[in-house]
Amino acid sequence: MSTISISKFISIDATLFSSKSSTINPCVSHKFPPSSRPRKSPTLVFSCSSGAELSSAAEDEWLKKLPEKKKPLYSHSLPCVEAWLRNLGFFQSKEDRAVWLVEKPAWHAQLSLDVTDLYIRYLKSGPGNLEKDVERRFSYALSREDIENAILGGP
Repeated sequence: MSTISISKFISIDATLFSSKSSTINPCVSHKFPPSSRPRKSPTLVFSCSSGAELSSAAEDEWLKKLPEKKKPLYSHSLPCVEAWLRNLGFFQSKEDRAVWLVEKPAWHAQLSLDVTDLYIRYLKSGPGNLEKDVERRFSYALSREDIENAILGGP
């Protein structure tokens, strides 16, 4: 089982919250004056105790939780979508967790999980005789079955 620890990297100023509720207290905004220099986003560091991807048992659990294949992809949880992509032979990019790669005998592709759509780009650098990269876009409103058939159909 993988463990993730981020407690060392995040601190919360308790004065931001009112004592009566868990809402942010607007009266303390003066503590954070605007800055002329760009702010850096906090970096979360995740570490897995084993260094391995999800165990096959955990992966199988998410595959069992997949909604039926006729349901739209937006009705699937992210862990289920990730397990489904791994099951199709995709592997997740280390640089961008929303990007997935697959290498089939006839073609190579890069899949991107965007906010509103799923994009797949068949790469001309892979096997086959593509003159240029071919990109297709699929709405999350399409069924998992339709998206799977379209993706695996290749360019």
